[in-house]
Amino acid sequence: MLENNLKFLEETFKQYYFDHFDLIRVPDRSTEREYGYKKFNSGMSRHISLKTDKDLHLLLMTNLPSDVFCSNGYYSFPNLPMTEKDWKEADLIFDIDAKDLNLPCRKDHTCIKCTSCGEVSLLQDVCPKCKSNKLDRLSLPCQNCISGVKKEVLNLVKILTTDLRIDDKNIRISFSGNEGFHLHVTNSSYNQLGSKERGDLIDYIMFRRAIPERFGFKKNNPSRSSFPDLDDPGWSGRVAKDLFGSKSKRSKGITKIISDGYPVYRQRLEEMGKNSIGVKIDPNVTVDIHRIFRLEGSLNSKSGLAKLACENIEKFNPYTEACLIGDEPVEISANSPIEFRLKNRGFGPYTNEKISVPKYAAAYMLCKGIANLA
Repeated sequence: MLENNLKFLEETFKQYYFDHFDLIRVPDRSTEREYGYKKFNSGMSRHISLKTDKDLHLLLMTNLPSDVFCSNGYYSFPNLPMTEKDWKEADLIFDIDAKDLNLPCRKDHTCIKCTSCGEVSLLQDVCPKCKSNKLDRLSLPCQNCISGVKKEVLNLVKILTTDLRIDDKNIRISFSGNEGFHLHVTNSSYNQLGSKERGDLIDYIMFRRAIPERFGFKKNNPSRSSFPDLDDPGWSGRVAKDLFGSKSKRSKGITKIISDGYPVYRQRLEEMGKNSIGVKIDPNVTVDIHRIFRLEGSLNSKSGLAKLACENIEKFNPYTEACLIGDEPVEISANSPIEFRLKNRGFGPYTNEKISVPKYAAAYMLCKGIANLA
């Protein structure tokens, strides 16, 4: 990152933290958690112990971090190396991101930045300027992406509360600050699960490794009565709805399944998990019992937007509610081939244009790598 861009973002983030200390708080059981942070143009610092909000605010003001993190795990000694921390338990955390949904609209708001010459252009295989194939993909998610992620979050909440019997008061949903949402489960019996058991839980939630026998197809002697019904609870009912659509089509659907055979049914169940009924979450996030997650209220260096809790996810608009940097005018040189919206205002497309934009838009574009200070 260019030096003047770096200084601008450090000062902008520092001002945000100074103005919004009320949003930046240590979570429950703070003394048992590990904290960490990253600075612009440098790596991660972690194995930090914080006790109070005052300790956290001091860290923010003295280090000017680009990102701030807190562990889902609870330890006896959170500031020691990992092998000496003495792990107790960990909150169950899920990450649902727009990039994992493979929505058709994604190609329309993804551009490339050449790592050889720095050119930014619409999505293609080589740089149009220097013909290099060393490219970074940059995404500026749209409202359709956010709507898609919200749908997955609500599907996940339904499975957690109905199938796994998790009390909804122990579920907290937060916008991640960039392209998705985090879902935190606290004070549940699942806190004690290790990585392997959390992997099994992920298989269940994502509907992976489903076997035909579990959903009615006995390999050597299939029985029509054993196939799932639309009124069945849990995955049986979800599978039946996806397979048959309605009760009137169930009998004909079962006939075709038996006719097609066991291997075809197994393949269809697998495809259903990937494409329709399985919740699309990042499995690596949930199984990691030592991971440190973005701290609620902090800024995301990939966008300049804040990670914020959502009281009503269906009404939550991250591009207005999580856009909390000021609106003072800033002169930038913008190169964004894609239009985007922040605070109900449209920006772009820009082709190497020197323009004046509100500070929040300048920070967003600098974080995305599609602008420099003029």
